[in-house]
Amino acid sequence: MTGIRIGHLLRSGVTGFVVGCPVSQLEAPALGALVRAPLLDGYAVYGLITDIHIEDDGLVRQLVTADNIPPEVMQDNRERRIVPVEMSVLTVGYEQDGRMYHLLPPRPPLSLDVIYLCSDVELRRFVTSGRFGYFRHILRAEDIPIGEVLAAHVLQVKQKLKNEVWIEEATRELITLLRDDYPRLMAVLGALGEVVEE
Repeated sequence: MTGIRIGHLLRSGVTGFVVGCPVSQLEAPALGALVRAPLLDGYAVYGLITDIHIEDDGLVRQLVTADNIPPEVMQDNRERRIVPVEMSVLTVGYEQDGRMYHLLPPRPPLSLDVIYLCSDVELRRFVTSGRFGYFRHILRAEDIPIGEVLAAHVLQVKQKLKNEVWIEEATRELITLLRDDYPRLMAVLGALGEVVEE
C-alpha cells in the first residue's frame, strides 16, 4: 500500500486515536483526511482526522511575551521543537484479509505504529466500499465539528476522485441519516454547501 507517512501513534482506542508528528510534516495531513494504521496480517485501521492541535511548551510561553522575536528563533522553534503536532483521528473502519468494513475495528493500533495518509487509490476503495456506513461513526461523534469534518472530507474526495455521482449519493445519505435531527441536518448541509457547489 502507498501513502504519505504522517506520524506515529501516541494513544488509541477502538473509536479513535491520536497521532503525533513533527511540525515539519504538518503540510501533508488536513482536517477530514483519511488515514491508515497498517497492522499485521492484512489488518489495517482507517480514520478521519477530526482535529489538529499544537501544544505549547515552556519556550513558546516565554517567546510570546517577548517584544521582538528574531526570525531565526521563530524558525528554530518551528523546525526543532520537541513537542509534537497532535492529530485526533476518529476511527471509521478497518480492513482485514483484503475486505473493507465500515465498522469499529476488533482492536486498536498500538503506540508508535506508523500512520499514513491514504493514497487516492485507498481513498477511492474505502469510500466506495459499502453504503456510506462510515458516516454513522462521524454523525455520532461528540466534541468534533461534524459539519466541518464532513465538508472537508467530501471536498477531498471531490478533488481527488472527481466523482460527482458519489457526492450526490453521499449528500442524499446524510439527509436520510439526519432526517430526524433538523438542526444538525441544517448545520451539515450548510457546511457541505460550501464545498459541493464549487
